[in-house]
This record gives sequence, C-alpha cells and structure tokens, in this order.
Amino acid sequence: MKYRRPVGPATMHRIRATLRHALNVAIKQDRLIDFNPAAVVELPAATRPKGLVWTEERVARWRADQRRQPGRRRRAPCRAQRGRDPGLPPRPSPVMVWTPEQTSAFLAYARRHRLYALYRLIALRGLRRGEAVGLRWPEVSFTAATIAVNWQITQLGWTPVQGKPKTDASERVIALDAETLSILKEHRRRQAKERLQAGEGWADSGFVFTDEYGRPLHPQHVTDQFYWMCYEADLPPLRLHDLRHGAASLMLAAGVELKIVQETDPRPRLEHLHPRHLHQRLPRSRTRGGRIHGRSAGCPQLNAVSGWAEQSPQRQEGDLPCRRKTPTGSRSQLAIVPDV
Repeated sequence: MKYRRPVGPATMHRIRATLRHALNVAIKQDRLIDFNPAAVVELPAATRPKGLVWTEERVARWRADQRRQPGRRRRAPCRAQRGRDPGLPPRPSPVMVWTPEQTSAFLAYARRHRLYALYRLIALRGLRRGEAVGLRWPEVSFTAATIAVNWQITQLGWTPVQGKPKTDASERVIALDAETLSILKEHRRRQAKERLQAGEGWADSGFVFTDEYGRPLHPQHVTDQFYWMCYEADLPPLRLHDLRHGAASLMLAAGVELKIVQETDPRPRLEHLHPRHLHQRLPRSRTRGGRIHGRSAGCPQLNAVSGWAEQSPQRQEGDLPCRRKTPTGSRSQLAIVPDV
C-alpha cells in the first residue's frame, strides 16, 4: 500500500503471535475451530540489527565506497540518508549512531532551523518523533524545568494520528537544562510572531511545534527536514530514530546512572536498555569529576550545546554519586554527597 513501509520479520512474528492468541481463544472458549493454523506458520528469523557507531574509520570507508560508485551523482537527500538509494553504498548496519562530535556538529548546523528545539529534544533528551511532534505547551513547565510526555502523533500510512504514547512507561516527566529552556522560550517567541503574521489564518492547536499557520506538524515532514540537514551538513547517514538512540548512549557514556537514563528513555527492563543503546560504548571520560550531572569531559563541544556541564559541583575524593528527588518530585537527578 502507498506510504506504508514493508512489514519486517519482527512485525510478522508479532502479528502471528496476536493471531495465534485470538485463534486459541476461539478454540478454547467458542469451539469455533479445532485447529490453530497460525501455530504451524513458518516465518523468517527475526534478528535485531546490531547498532554501530560512525567512527572515523567507518565514515572514511563509507565515503570511499561512495566515490567508487559508477556514475555517482548527488541524490535526493531523503532517499540517500535513508539508505534506500541504489546509487549509494550500504551503511555498516541498519542501526547507526553518531559520535558526540557528530551530534554536536548536527546541532550546530540545525541551530538556524525553526525546529531546532525539536531536534535538540530528540538528540539530547531521547524523545520519540511522535512524542516531540505531539508535545503541547501546557505540558511544558518553565518553572519546574520539565516537560511531560502524555501525547504523540504517529503516522498510519500517510495520515497523522494523535493518541497516547507507545507504552505506559512512555508517559513520563523529563527534566530540562537551562539552555534547553532558553531555546524553548525563544521558540515560543518565534511562534508568537508567526501567529501575528498569520492573523485569522492561525490555527490555535496548542502544540509546541507547528507549521507557520499553527497546524500540527506531519511526522514525515520532521523526518524529511532532518535528512536535508544531515545531507547539507555532510554528516554520515542516520535515521531520525537513531538520533534518539544516541541520546541514551551519550548519557551512559557521560556516566549518568543507568536507572536515570531509563527514566528519561524508558525501556521494559534495564537489561534491555544497556546492551542495545551502548552501541559498542562511546568513549567514556576517565577524568575525575568530568561525569557529574552527565558532564562529559571527553567532548566539550557537546557539553556546550547540551548543558550537561552546567553548574556541576566538583567531586571531591571520597564522595559518592547518589540519586535524590528534584524539588518538583518529578524525576531524580545525579547528586554528590560526602561519604560519611
């Protein structure tokens, strides 16, 4: 069907499990059938792709393969970044993640875009695309420095659908740094100017991220704009969803506790979060005191755009990291207490 992605092996297995359960109910309760045909259906093995980091060696190899392509020419960035262009070499893995320097380069380039705040939330706070598009102003608290994830806008075929987040754990409160709050305030002022320019044509939807007339964004528009910026910034190809995966990797590499990372980027179990989002473990700073409050001494450029290094107390010898509740009681953050 048009605008629908092909069903992958993992989705096929979930569909079969749902169908098998429904047919088992029909057998046990209603006695409508005597045999469950879904139980004998053979499907290809569903293997989860291994996430890899775009290291300098992989980027150099990918660009060399790109130059060797016969009849190479500049392609449409949306197709190129998705890896679906037959004129481009394949990526090392379907799931790739940027290094902190590459993420910093993207955020620096995206700073001029009107949706910069949206991409910053995805890259540094791990919001899903639908959660970022579905964020509303009443859920943004500048006083408590938090945002509440209660809605999302997904895509069914080409039709946007508003609804609840993916899972119950996805309904969460995320703490924000001062720099992100400042960027959101700037975005709100820009949106107010667009409202004045639109006049009566403005749609008061209440969403944080809208088009120039106040209408909710189409999720695919956000993805296409991301691919354009990656293409123009000359960065290695990456899916927008992998930008979110990189947020967890950056937090773990910066030394943030695994439980705190899960509260920001929820997963069913901690053991599921750890191996999938480390992506071969981004280089972790060994500088003492460089990991407090998610501060990464190994990448000052990312500290500058993320606000992780902001107001970080220096760790003294004998101090131990612990978790304490924020004043709002919404989420826990890393704190330093003496070892007494």
